[in-house]
Amino acid sequence: MQYFNGLDIQLGSLPRLSNALTRSISAENQTGEKGKGGMASEGSGSECARELGIGWKMSPSVLIEPGAAFTLASIIGPGAIQHIWMTCVNPKLWRNMLLRMYWDDETEPSVEVPLGDFFCNGWGERTNVNSYPIVVNPAGGFNSYWLMPFRKSAKLTMENSSDEIIQLYYQVDYTLTHVPDDMAYFHAQWRRTNPVPYKDVYTLLDGVYGKGHYVGTYMAWQVNNTGWWGEGEVKFYIDDDRDFPTICGTGTEDYFGGAYNWEQPAGQYGTYSTPFLGMHQVIKPDGLYRSQQRFGMYRWHVLDPVRFENNLTITIQDLGWRSGNRYLPQQSDISSTVFWYQAEPHTPFPTLPDNNSREVI
Repeated sequence: MQYFNGLDIQLGSLPRLSNALTRSISAENQTGEKGKGGMASEGSGSECARELGIGWKMSPSVLIEPGAAFTLASIIGPGAIQHIWMTCVNPKLWRNMLLRMYWDDETEPSVEVPLGDFFCNGWGERTNVNSYPIVVNPAGGFNSYWLMPFRKSAKLTMENSSDEIIQLYYQVDYTLTHVPDDMAYFHAQWRRTNPVPYKDVYTLLDGVYGKGHYVGTYMAWQVNNTGWWGEGEVKFYIDDDRDFPTICGTGTEDYFGGAYNWEQPAGQYGTYSTPFLGMHQVIKPDGLYRSQQRFGMYRWHVLDPVRFENNLTITIQDLGWRSGNRYLPQQSDISSTVFWYQAEPHTPFPTLPDNNSREVI
């Protein structure tokens, strides 16, 4: 019988036994040790549990001081993170909560993304997501099911770059098991261009070198002009493509699995959130102080990963319409979070923009 390590989980494999060990890290068990959960004698719930004592929700959350980076998890492998749950009550702080992940003692993070954007909530307003790897439930319950293997170690941190104390609830569920040689490492990177220069393209990803495959896109897009805005083609430049890409899409809404301006019913944007594709958020400028329209959308390449042997660059055109049936190169405010797997080492990420450059304005 072929050995099963407990990682390739699906309905058909659920009955299979393995030697994988299940562990979990939270504010109640910050080391993930077996049999050590719920032992906290003090914490954010101490006052509420003063008549009940240890074991009665003494430490359900952590407080992160302004400017501090808190270690959410420090794990010795081999193994894989299989589920992450987090929540923070104030959506306005989500762009100032910086989630980083490090694999196998690396000094440069493989994941560096604001909290909200990692979970497809980049606009500082709660929106639900019902997809395969990312699920967001009322009211701001963030869930990730991306598989994150590691061979030596895993470290997850959360930096509070705001000027307020942040209360964070979290749980990291993982397994300790054998990781096959052909499993790559999970990566995620955030970018923003505000505004996109006239006649320029928005770059979702470049500077990636090594072997891997691209698995997902989330975009928070603010349109700074009137009219339909999503004519831009998504282009994947694979393995030294130069002037022209290997993959060239037909339009923005098409890449995210929609069609015809997402207009359904007539005169309205039709939102959707499905296992692999979504345009789940529309913020219209009809409030007293609202400005341009804002959109949130995702595409997960879970069943159609974009594979590369040496390098990968991804761009999208910021393209709408002007008079005379002519395309308009727009100047939108675009942010993106991209997800991929690759063999290490990876190229260090561009410097993350500061608070003002990440702020939703």
